[in-house]
Amino acid sequence: MTRFSVAVRGLVTAFAALLAVASTSATAQATAQPKAPADFVALSSVDPTILQEIRYFTPHNFVGERIDGYRQPLCILTRPAAEALHKAQMKLLSEGYTLKVYDCYRPQRAVDHFVRWAKDLDDQRMKAEFYPQVDKTRLFADGYIAEKSGHSRGSTMDLTIVRLPARPTRPYAPGEPLVPCYAPEGERFPDNSVDMGTGYDCFDTLAHTDDPRIVGEQRANRQLLKSTLENLGFVNLAEEWWHYTYKPESYPDTYFDFPVSLHSLTSSA
Repeated sequence: MTRFSVAVRGLVTAFAALLAVASTSATAQATAQPKAPADFVALSSVDPTILQEIRYFTPHNFVGERIDGYRQPLCILTRPAAEALHKAQMKLLSEGYTLKVYDCYRPQRAVDHFVRWAKDLDDQRMKAEFYPQVDKTRLFADGYIAEKSGHSRGSTMDLTIVRLPARPTRPYAPGEPLVPCYAPEGERFPDNSVDMGTGYDCFDTLAHTDDPRIVGEQRANRQLLKSTLENLGFVNLAEEWWHYTYKPESYPDTYFDFPVSLHSLTSSA
Protein backbone atom coordinates (compact mmCIF):
# COMPACT_ATOMS: atom_id res chain seq x y z
CA MET A 1 0.00 0.00 0.00
CA THR A 2 1.41 3.41 -0.97
CA ARG A 3 1.90 6.21 1.51
CA PHE A 4 -0.81 8.12 -0.34
CA SER A 5 -3.27 5.26 0.12
CA VAL A 6 -2.44 5.05 3.80
CA ALA A 7 -2.98 8.77 4.21
CA VAL A 8 -6.32 8.66 2.39
CA ARG A 9 -7.48 5.72 4.47
CA GLY A 10 -6.49 7.60 7.61
CA LEU A 11 -8.50 10.64 6.55
CA VAL A 12 -11.52 8.48 5.73
CA THR A 13 -11.32 6.77 9.12
CA ALA A 14 -11.02 10.09 10.94
CA PHE A 15 -13.95 11.55 9.02
CA ALA A 16 -16.09 8.50 9.81
CA ALA A 17 -15.24 8.86 13.48
CA LEU A 18 -16.26 12.51 13.42
CA LEU A 19 -19.56 11.58 11.76
CA ALA A 20 -20.19 8.94 14.43
CA VAL A 21 -19.53 11.44 17.23
CA ALA A 22 -21.81 14.01 15.60
CA SER A 23 -24.53 11.42 15.11
CA THR A 24 -24.27 10.25 18.72
CA SER A 25 -24.42 13.84 19.95
CA ALA A 26 -27.47 14.58 17.81
CA THR A 27 -29.22 11.44 19.05
CA ALA A 28 -28.42 12.32 22.67
CA GLN A 29 -29.85 15.80 22.20
CA ALA A 30 -32.96 14.40 20.53
CA THR A 31 -33.60 12.00 23.42
CA ALA A 32 -32.61 14.36 26.23
CA GLN A 33 -35.39 14.67 28.77
CA PRO A 34 -36.57 17.95 30.30
CA LYS A 35 -35.42 18.73 33.83
CA ALA A 36 -37.39 20.06 36.77
CA PRO A 37 -36.82 23.62 37.99
CA ALA A 38 -34.44 23.89 40.93
CA ASP A 39 -37.24 24.26 43.49
CA PHE A 40 -38.74 20.83 42.77
CA VAL A 41 -37.73 18.18 45.31
CA ALA A 42 -38.28 14.55 46.14
CA LEU A 43 -40.72 14.47 49.05
CA SER A 44 -38.55 11.86 50.77
CA SER A 45 -35.73 14.42 51.03
CA VAL A 46 -38.02 16.73 53.00
CA ASP A 47 -39.91 14.11 55.00
CA PRO A 48 -38.87 10.45 54.73
CA THR A 49 -41.62 9.36 57.14
CA ILE A 50 -44.50 10.02 54.72
CA LEU A 51 -45.50 6.75 53.06
CA GLN A 52 -45.51 6.54 49.27
CA GLU A 53 -47.66 4.22 47.17
CA ILE A 54 -47.32 5.71 43.70
CA ARG A 55 -50.18 4.00 41.91
CA TYR A 56 -49.38 5.21 38.39
CA PHE A 57 -46.02 3.43 38.54
CA THR A 58 -48.02 0.21 38.91
CA PRO A 59 -50.83 -1.42 36.90
CA HIS A 60 -53.26 -0.91 39.79
CA ASN A 61 -54.99 2.18 38.42
CA PHE A 62 -57.99 2.94 36.23
CA VAL A 63 -55.96 2.41 33.04
CA GLY A 64 -54.53 -0.94 34.13
CA GLU A 65 -50.88 -0.37 33.21
CA ARG A 66 -47.93 1.78 34.25
CA ILE A 67 -48.53 5.33 33.08
CA ASP A 68 -46.18 7.15 30.72
CA GLY A 69 -43.55 9.25 32.47
CA TYR A 70 -43.46 7.31 35.75
CA ARG A 71 -39.90 5.97 35.74
CA GLN A 72 -39.64 5.57 39.51
CA PRO A 73 -42.25 5.20 42.30
CA LEU A 74 -41.48 8.67 43.55
CA CYS A 75 -43.32 11.72 44.90
CA ILE A 76 -41.95 14.98 43.48
CA LEU A 77 -43.32 18.36 44.58
CA THR A 78 -42.38 22.00 44.66
CA ARG A 79 -40.42 22.66 47.85
CA PRO A 80 -43.11 24.88 49.48
CA ALA A 81 -45.72 22.13 48.98
CA ALA A 82 -43.38 19.46 50.33
CA GLU A 83 -42.49 21.53 53.40
CA ALA A 84 -46.16 22.24 54.12
CA LEU A 85 -46.88 18.52 53.82
CA HIS A 86 -44.10 17.87 56.32
CA LYS A 87 -45.87 20.15 58.82
CA ALA A 88 -49.10 18.20 58.31
CA GLN A 89 -47.21 14.98 58.89
CA MET A 90 -45.76 16.23 62.18
CA LYS A 91 -49.26 16.93 63.45
CA LEU A 92 -50.64 13.57 62.37
CA LEU A 93 -47.71 11.62 63.79
CA SER A 94 -48.43 13.13 67.19
CA GLU A 95 -51.96 11.72 66.90
CA GLY A 96 -50.90 8.22 65.87
CA TYR A 97 -51.27 8.57 62.10
CA THR A 98 -49.12 9.05 59.02
CA LEU A 99 -49.80 10.51 55.60
CA LYS A 100 -49.53 8.34 52.50
CA VAL A 101 -49.28 9.80 48.99
CA TYR A 102 -50.68 8.05 45.93
CA ASP A 103 -49.56 10.64 43.38
CA CYS A 104 -47.79 14.00 43.36
CA TYR A 105 -46.26 15.80 40.38
CA ARG A 106 -47.65 14.23 37.19
CA PRO A 107 -45.98 14.88 33.82
CA GLN A 108 -48.06 16.07 30.88
CA ARG A 109 -47.21 12.87 29.00
CA ALA A 110 -49.04 10.94 31.74
CA VAL A 111 -52.11 13.14 31.30
CA ASP A 112 -51.89 12.51 27.55
CA HIS A 113 -51.84 8.77 28.33
CA PHE A 114 -55.08 9.19 30.31
CA VAL A 115 -56.67 11.05 27.41
CA ARG A 116 -55.73 8.37 24.87
CA TRP A 117 -57.12 5.69 27.18
CA ALA A 118 -60.37 7.59 27.72
CA LYS A 119 -60.93 7.85 23.96
CA ASP A 120 -60.42 4.10 23.52
CA LEU A 121 -63.93 2.96 24.41
CA ASP A 122 -63.03 -0.70 23.91
CA ASP A 123 -60.55 -0.69 26.81
CA GLN A 124 -62.72 -1.43 29.84
CA ARG A 125 -60.34 -3.74 31.72
CA MET A 126 -60.45 -1.80 35.03
CA LYS A 127 -64.07 -0.63 34.89
CA ALA A 128 -65.34 -3.07 37.51
CA GLU A 129 -63.18 -1.43 40.19
CA PHE A 130 -62.68 2.22 39.27
CA TYR A 131 -65.79 3.32 37.33
CA PRO A 132 -68.44 0.58 37.57
CA GLN A 133 -71.38 2.99 37.36
CA VAL A 134 -69.94 5.48 34.85
CA ASP A 135 -70.23 5.05 31.09
CA LYS A 136 -66.79 5.57 29.61
CA THR A 137 -68.24 7.92 27.01
CA ARG A 138 -68.98 10.33 29.91
CA LEU A 139 -65.47 10.56 31.39
CA PHE A 140 -64.65 13.94 29.81
CA ALA A 141 -68.11 15.45 30.22
CA ASP A 142 -68.32 14.41 33.86
CA GLY A 143 -64.86 15.80 34.64
CA TYR A 144 -63.07 12.56 35.48
CA ILE A 145 -60.56 13.01 32.65
CA ALA A 146 -59.20 16.30 31.27
CA GLU A 147 -56.42 17.31 28.88
CA LYS A 148 -54.63 19.30 31.60
CA SER A 149 -54.07 18.50 35.27
CA GLY A 150 -53.10 20.65 38.22
CA HIS A 151 -50.74 17.83 39.19
CA SER A 152 -48.46 18.87 36.31
CA ARG A 153 -47.82 22.21 38.03
CA GLY A 154 -46.10 20.50 40.97
CA SER A 155 -48.11 21.61 44.01
CA THR A 156 -50.96 19.09 43.87
CA MET A 157 -51.01 15.65 45.46
CA ASP A 158 -53.35 12.71 46.05
CA LEU A 159 -53.09 11.34 49.57
CA THR A 160 -54.70 9.63 52.52
CA ILE A 161 -54.13 8.84 56.20
CA VAL A 162 -52.81 5.57 57.65
CA ARG A 163 -53.09 4.58 61.29
CA LEU A 164 -49.81 3.65 62.97
CA PRO A 165 -48.23 1.17 63.07
CA ALA A 166 -48.75 0.94 59.31
CA ARG A 167 -49.41 -2.55 58.02
CA PRO A 168 -48.24 -3.39 54.49
CA THR A 169 -50.64 -3.38 51.56
CA ARG A 170 -50.46 -6.46 49.38
CA PRO A 171 -49.52 -5.88 45.74
CA TYR A 172 -52.15 -5.94 43.02
CA ALA A 173 -51.99 -8.96 40.70
CA PRO A 174 -52.98 -8.02 37.13
CA GLY A 175 -56.03 -9.98 36.07
CA GLU A 176 -57.32 -10.64 39.58
CA PRO A 177 -61.07 -10.24 40.15
CA LEU A 178 -62.07 -6.60 40.63
CA VAL A 179 -64.43 -5.21 43.26
CA PRO A 180 -66.15 -1.80 43.04
CA CYS A 181 -64.17 1.00 44.66
CA TYR A 182 -67.23 2.01 46.68
CA ALA A 183 -67.79 -1.45 48.18
CA PRO A 184 -67.49 -1.84 51.98
CA GLU A 185 -63.92 -1.60 53.20
CA GLY A 186 -63.62 -5.32 53.87
CA GLU A 187 -64.66 -6.18 50.30
CA ARG A 188 -62.81 -3.70 48.09
CA PHE A 189 -59.10 -3.94 47.26
CA PRO A 190 -57.15 -3.80 50.54
CA ASP A 191 -55.43 -0.56 51.48
CA ASN A 192 -53.69 0.26 54.75
CA SER A 193 -55.45 3.64 54.70
CA VAL A 194 -58.12 4.42 57.24
CA ASP A 195 -61.61 3.87 55.80
CA MET A 196 -62.47 6.87 53.61
CA GLY A 197 -65.67 5.36 52.24
CA THR A 198 -64.21 4.62 48.80
CA GLY A 199 -60.89 3.55 47.40
CA TYR A 200 -58.49 5.94 45.71
CA ASP A 201 -59.36 7.19 42.20
CA CYS A 202 -62.95 6.06 42.53
CA PHE A 203 -64.97 7.60 39.68
CA ASP A 204 -68.17 7.94 41.65
CA THR A 205 -70.08 10.68 43.46
CA LEU A 206 -69.43 8.85 46.75
CA ALA A 207 -65.85 10.08 46.38
CA HIS A 208 -67.02 13.70 46.73
CA THR A 209 -65.44 14.88 49.97
CA ASP A 210 -68.67 16.01 51.62
CA ASP A 211 -71.11 13.55 50.05
CA PRO A 212 -73.91 13.28 52.64
CA ARG A 213 -74.03 9.49 52.34
CA ILE A 214 -70.59 9.30 53.92
CA VAL A 215 -71.18 9.32 57.68
CA GLY A 216 -69.69 8.16 60.96
CA GLU A 217 -66.06 7.04 61.03
CA GLN A 218 -65.64 7.44 57.27
CA ARG A 219 -66.73 11.06 57.42
CA ALA A 220 -64.55 11.70 60.46
CA ASN A 221 -61.53 10.30 58.62
CA ARG A 222 -62.13 12.55 55.62
CA GLN A 223 -62.55 15.55 57.88
CA LEU A 224 -59.33 14.76 59.75
CA LEU A 225 -57.41 14.84 56.48
CA LYS A 226 -59.25 17.94 55.29
CA SER A 227 -58.89 20.00 58.46
CA THR A 228 -55.24 19.06 58.92
CA LEU A 229 -54.32 20.13 55.40
CA GLU A 230 -56.57 23.17 55.10
CA ASN A 231 -55.03 24.68 58.24
CA LEU A 232 -51.69 24.67 56.41
CA GLY A 233 -52.78 26.24 53.13
CA PHE A 234 -54.01 23.25 51.14
CA VAL A 235 -57.23 23.39 49.11
CA ASN A 236 -59.32 20.28 48.48
CA LEU A 237 -60.97 19.41 45.18
CA ALA A 238 -64.56 18.84 46.30
CA GLU A 239 -65.10 15.92 43.90
CA GLU A 240 -62.16 13.89 45.24
CA TRP A 241 -61.52 13.37 48.94
CA TRP A 242 -57.84 12.54 48.21
CA HIS A 243 -56.94 15.57 46.03
CA TYR A 244 -55.25 18.66 47.54
CA THR A 245 -53.31 21.63 46.16
CA TYR A 246 -50.95 23.80 48.17
CA LYS A 247 -51.66 27.52 47.69
CA PRO A 248 -50.26 29.80 46.49
CA GLU A 249 -48.86 27.60 43.75
CA SER A 250 -45.28 28.20 42.67
CA TYR A 251 -46.22 27.63 39.01
CA PRO A 252 -49.94 28.37 38.63
CA ASP A 253 -49.85 28.51 34.82
CA THR A 254 -47.10 26.03 33.88
CA TYR A 255 -47.66 22.38 33.00
CA PHE A 256 -44.38 20.48 33.18
CA ASP A 257 -43.42 17.28 31.36
CA PHE A 258 -40.19 16.06 32.94
CA PRO A 259 -40.31 12.35 33.91
CA VAL A 260 -40.97 11.20 37.47
CA SER A 261 -37.45 10.18 38.44
CA LEU A 262 -34.62 11.41 40.62
CA HIS A 263 -32.65 12.13 37.46
CA SER A 264 -35.15 14.86 36.59
CA LEU A 265 -34.27 16.85 39.69
CA THR A 266 -31.55 19.48 39.40
CA SER A 267 -30.15 18.56 42.81
CA SER A 268 -29.81 14.92 41.75
CA ALA A 269 -28.49 15.46 38.23
